[in-house]
Amino acid sequence: MSLRSPLGKVRGLGSAKSGTHHWWMQKVTAIALIPLTVWFVSSVVQMTQADYASVVKWMSSPVVAVLMMLFIVTGIYHLKLGLQVIIEDYIHSEGQKHALLMLVTFGCVLIGALAVFSILKIAL
Repeated sequence: MSLRSPLGKVRGLGSAKSGTHHWWMQKVTAIALIPLTVWFVSSVVQMTQADYASVVKWMSSPVVAVLMMLFIVTGIYHLKLGLQVIIEDYIHSEGQKHALLMLVTFGCVLIGALAVFSILKIAL
């Protein structure tokens, strides 16, 4: 028998105190990626026969550049969250777990920064 009230149990958020936020962010990014992916795939399909100059002109549009950055940043953040769950669930050595989590974080930041820089370079 527990002396905690039902509200106290709910507010605890489990032993890690942050699992709900992580789960919530995975769901939010997944939902955000649905329209962004539809837009990205339809844009790529429309650009299949375009030449380099047309694609650069298309990417120079502020709306396209912002949507592309949203797609890439949201996708990379969603990737990081998913890989974090896999590493935390299946890697049991604490040293390896921390090293892999750092590697994934640094890799995602690097890829995201390079992608955003590339988009900005084309758009500006």
